[in-house]
Amino acid sequence: MVVRVAFVDDHPILLEGLVSLYRTKADLDVVAMGHNTVDALNILENHRPDVMVMDLSMPGDSFAAIELILASGPQTKVIVFTASSAIQPAVELIEAGISGYVLKGSSSSDLHEAILRAYEGETYITPGFATKVIVSMKTAELRRASQPKEKLHHREEQIISGLLRGLTNREIGLSLNLSEKTVKHYMTSLMNKLQVRNRVELVIAVKNRTVPRDKSSGRVSG
Repeated sequence: MVVRVAFVDDHPILLEGLVSLYRTKADLDVVAMGHNTVDALNILENHRPDVMVMDLSMPGDSFAAIELILASGPQTKVIVFTASSAIQPAVELIEAGISGYVLKGSSSSDLHEAILRAYEGETYITPGFATKVIVSMKTAELRRASQPKEKLHHREEQIISGLLRGLTNREIGLSLNLSEKTVKHYMTSLMNKLQVRNRVELVIAVKNRTVPRDKSSGRVSG
């Protein structure tokens, strides 16, 4: 088994060190490296690695880039490799579908194990930090279960359908014959209705909720 892996980080010395270190591993094949989110998406398109190891704090919207990579299909797994030990971003990204969350204070063997586990379809979180993440996820799940479910209108369903397919606001607008500005308005309305702050949280909220249905029509209300 040889895992095709790519590394994306905006710290040149760290990036070069990662590439040099993991190129020596017989079970890994480092196929590409990049410095920002644009590089990450180009690597996805041109190399389709088995695993993409990405920093969060680098030029561009890392959350949006990760969302696009995950929406592209199951072939490329994402591992977040970051110095941030903040719980909420970790929870959001794990719920969105990443395969690993590794803190930069971890050993090289931890990241190596995370890459191999991701390739095998498992999820790896830095030991110790994992307990905090799991507790936070369970708390959030209980909180969501206790909240009343908002009904979604038909147009909102269509917007969410495009979002779940990984489409941009412009692409959603073209598919529905709406202006990009109108789609942005719907996105803002949906974020307020579902009490989320960004597109990644919106995807998570939609995937984890049961939408009330219009009993008279047999479809979601609206």
